Amino acid sequence: MERMHAQVGDTVTFSKTVTESDTYLFAGISGDFSNNHVNEEFMKQSIYGRRIVHGALLIGFMSTASTRMQEQSLSKGICTTPVSLGYDGIRFLKPVFFGDTVTVVYRVAVLDHERLRTVADMEVLNQHKELVAVGKHITKWVVNVNAD
Repeated sequence: MERMHAQVGDTVTFSKTVTESDTYLFAGISGDFSNNHVNEEFMKQSIYGRRIVHGALLIGFMSTASTRMQEQSLSKGICTTPVSLGYDGIRFLKPVFFGDTVTVVYRVAVLDHERLRTVADMEVLNQHKELVAVGKHITKWVVNVNAD
């Protein structure tokens, strides 16, 4: 049975309009109540002129896209369990504001059959097709106990 059903170029996407509620719920879960995210009056004085979405929330959306890729592979019948090894090179290039719709494009870039790993390039675009964040995601395909 195939250990990884992934090919270079395999792509999934995840889109979400980010609301004020999303940001406040994330602030509550994470404990990050930075003025950048929750204080409109403070942010009116900034270069952005309004509150911005947590970068870590965008990483959560990246995680959702990685899960979609794993589910796509698992549906093909593999004898491994995909596990995230982490994210590299995450960069926030432009702010995301309440009401913006972001789309994560998750594309497999590297297959390492020997180490049972995939590396994906991730791009996050806003509704204007502007690149707002980038990064890489590494997945380890752990062989199941009862695998042949």
